Amino acid sequence: MYDVVIVGAGPVGLFLACELGLAGCSVLVLEREAGEVSPWRAMPLGMRGLSAASVEGFYRRGMLPELLAASGRSKDLEEDEPLAPQRVGHFAGMMLDESKVDLKALPYRLPTPAPGGAMTSLEAVEGVLAERAAKVGVEVRYGVTVGALTQYEDKVVIGQEYEAKWVVGCDGGRSTVRGLAGFEFAGTKPQFTGYVMDATVAEPEKLKPWFNLTPTGMYVRMPVEGHLGMMDFDGGAFDRSQRLTREHLQEVLRRVSGTDVTLSEVRRASSFTDRAMQATTYRQGRVLLAGDAAHIHSPLGGQGLNLGLGDAMNLGWKLAATVKNEAPDGLLDSYAAERQPIAARVLDWSRAQVATMAPGSQALQGLMHDLLQTRDGTTYAFERLSGASIRYDLGSEQPLVGRVAPEFRLEDGTRLADLMRAGEGVLLDFTQDLQGAAMDWEGRIRYSGKPARNNLGLAAVLIRPDGVVAWAASNHDVGGFHQAATQWFGDRA
Repeated sequence: MYDVVIVGAGPVGLFLACELGLAGCSVLVLEREAGEVSPWRAMPLGMRGLSAASVEGFYRRGMLPELLAASGRSKDLEEDEPLAPQRVGHFAGMMLDESKVDLKALPYRLPTPAPGGAMTSLEAVEGVLAERAAKVGVEVRYGVTVGALTQYEDKVVIGQEYEAKWVVGCDGGRSTVRGLAGFEFAGTKPQFTGYVMDATVAEPEKLKPWFNLTPTGMYVRMPVEGHLGMMDFDGGAFDRSQRLTREHLQEVLRRVSGTDVTLSEVRRASSFTDRAMQATTYRQGRVLLAGDAAHIHSPLGGQGLNLGLGDAMNLGWKLAATVKNEAPDGLLDSYAAERQPIAARVLDWSRAQVATMAPGSQALQGLMHDLLQTRDGTTYAFERLSGASIRYDLGSEQPLVGRVAPEFRLEDGTRLADLMRAGEGVLLDFTQDLQGAAMDWEGRIRYSGKPARNNLGLAAVLIRPDGVVAWAASNHDVGGFHQAATQWFGDRA
């Protein structure tokens, strides 16, 4: 019997598997697809953007160099990136100016070698994660369809062949695990049918580059030759209901773009909608959900992959502690308590973009355009898109608690990421006052008693394995540390 069976070998399932394997759990990943290279996962159709929060997650597990290399980018990770964001993105097709981001509104950022975002592909992400999964002892089986799921008091049986203490569904928006386990999936109906295609345009000069909001919808002409997208406000009627012919795609492109452009060839095409749905709970007994299995929304802003990776980072260490009987009461339940509100905000962000794009919304579009030209508006959008605005409510008024930890660098050159590679909690004790107290959690919390080049005015910081600050203090506070360590890492050894 496995400790955990994960259904779905996409980025979310593989990242979760790596976290569990790193913690010493026995993990099996089951994937319905055969494992062959798909053009939908490679460039250009598989192109995805990673937020700063996601990039930081790869960096702190030592996988960023491989990911950047697989994405066609080389970088010396000894050099700090400038604090200014490299790209912000868009809201409802309105591109944002990164030079207008107010860095003073982001007080807990420190220089880091990890870039503030990265363009990559699903193929690159999955390749790096699959290699790491193999190194930490994770078993992945491709071409396996899950047809049944039965829960018992102490285990879950998948089909008739596999048994596990826990099962996690990371199997996408049409999740089989979600259906078999009886999760409720609630939300809003679609407003548009979206299309993405690899096609040849006879007159490419008729289509403007990048995102273009029009009175009838939106189209996107990516810089990669032939990579096109469009959104047609038909109530989602065409999605998966009919075959995508060249004639239909050309008709929609002409209507949405307001041109007489011709598609001379369509090599591949797929459709999607802006349905915004979320599981009302992320756990049913010994079955959990993560990624698109727990929430779906339109791809506007490219937040789906990042939202799912955030789920995996949050869940991994908590489920591992539960498997090893080291989890304090309520630790596993904190996964849904922390992640459901984050997903709900992303779904609303997606809905707001759809409402802004809808035909007849020109007045709203003009208002949003004006707001997004301001410094405050751009900064707000950056915080939402980059993950900088994420803060879990951990019951503390200390403003850093609940946020992803800044990349503290110690005076000897050691970085926080160096201390987090093993997946343990980390106590940064800049004044060496907590060394004796930290010994009670040896093996679960890694102690560092060295001063930092910039400690942000803090005496000590306790960081969870997912990089989130669990406790911080500006003075000697042994009692506060004990309380936080017990809350997140269990009783003293």
